[in-house]
Amino acid sequence: MIDWQWAKYGAKYGLRNAWLRAFAFAFAFVSVAAIASTVDKPSAMSFIKTSGTNFTLDGKPFFVTGVNNHYLTYGSQVEVTRVLDDAVAMGANVVRTFLQPVIGSIDGSVSTIWDWRLEGEASNLAVEGTYLLYWDPSQNRMAINDGANGMQKVDFLIAEAGKRHLKLIIAVVDFWGFTGGAQQMRSWYGSSDESAFFFTDPRTKQDYRTWVRHVVERVNPLTGLAYRDDPTIMAWELINEGNAQPLALRLSWTAEMSAYVKSLDSNHLVSSGNANIFDPKLADLTIPTLDFGTWHGYPIFYDLTIQQFNNMIPEFCQLAARAKKPVLLEEFGHARSNQNAPEAYAMWLDSVTRDGNCAGWMVWRLVSLQDSGRYPADEHDQFDIHDDGGALWNILKAATARARQTRETSLGPETSGRVP
Repeated sequence: MIDWQWAKYGAKYGLRNAWLRAFAFAFAFVSVAAIASTVDKPSAMSFIKTSGTNFTLDGKPFFVTGVNNHYLTYGSQVEVTRVLDDAVAMGANVVRTFLQPVIGSIDGSVSTIWDWRLEGEASNLAVEGTYLLYWDPSQNRMAINDGANGMQKVDFLIAEAGKRHLKLIIAVVDFWGFTGGAQQMRSWYGSSDESAFFFTDPRTKQDYRTWVRHVVERVNPLTGLAYRDDPTIMAWELINEGNAQPLALRLSWTAEMSAYVKSLDSNHLVSSGNANIFDPKLADLTIPTLDFGTWHGYPIFYDLTIQQFNNMIPEFCQLAARAKKPVLLEEFGHARSNQNAPEAYAMWLDSVTRDGNCAGWMVWRLVSLQDSGRYPADEHDQFDIHDDGGALWNILKAATARARQTRETSLGPETSGRVP
């Protein structure tokens, strides 16, 4: 991986040196029985499905107006529910996140490649002792943390999203090393190969399969449902931005692991989670065991004007039509410091909504008040979206409302076989 990509994603995640410990707000724990009683039993029709270039729910069009948030699996319960409540306030119907963090060994004998003891705010990667995957030196293998500072945080997220009628897209691991991800998993075996080792070594591939099986078969004590039986989850993504090199390796790994996920879970959609922005665009879309495509767009990183980026949108939607699968603009952002930021978002969201072969959009990223009582500083990329009543927030709310009116009344043109 070349250096500018690390710089890009360091900026995207808004990394900075945290200097102030967050003051925790008090919160009430909701009992298992109370939450379980509020979750309706799903019907067979309640899972998101696809129809041509569209998503559907209970046989009706489901156009994605969504948000990303990176700290939902390790933030405090108050921070998590704030994000979900703000998503509802915006009119979002889908929230996307990653299963993280991943560390070395707890005793330090196997190093953690990132600062998991960082103090500060959740948005700036202070995980407060949370970890999902770790290396167990006594067993000489990967281990999974099912405790209160592990998978129980994911249980809480899913239960709370379900209570708010939000759907979740969950990437089962992150490629990038900011909270460990695939880079930590290859580091367990002493590899410094950031691009290929995770995708080729039999040990990391088996670790990945073990992790996927554990996740999809886990029974959430707050809902009584196995994850694979919970319609709150819209889709599994294999890996966030799995930058395997060369392309042939990425495609072969994606085909292999998407088939594996499908063998374990026939209810949920599966996608790669790849950025798919460079030629060949959406290279993985024709893999039969991928249900929809994803692309991630940041004009500042690609030296594009807002109009040039807007011109790319129909190109990706036409690729969706040719493949007869939905495609999501799954991540995108434009710095708030730009005076034209509200106009840029309005243009892009309108283009996606108007094109009947586009399946939706998900803004990077919605963040809410931290336990410190502040919004994150977001000093780097300035992509953060806040429920602050400002111009950008109002544009996002208007775009979600317009999408409900224009895209959830009839299926798009691809269902009739038209390919632009």
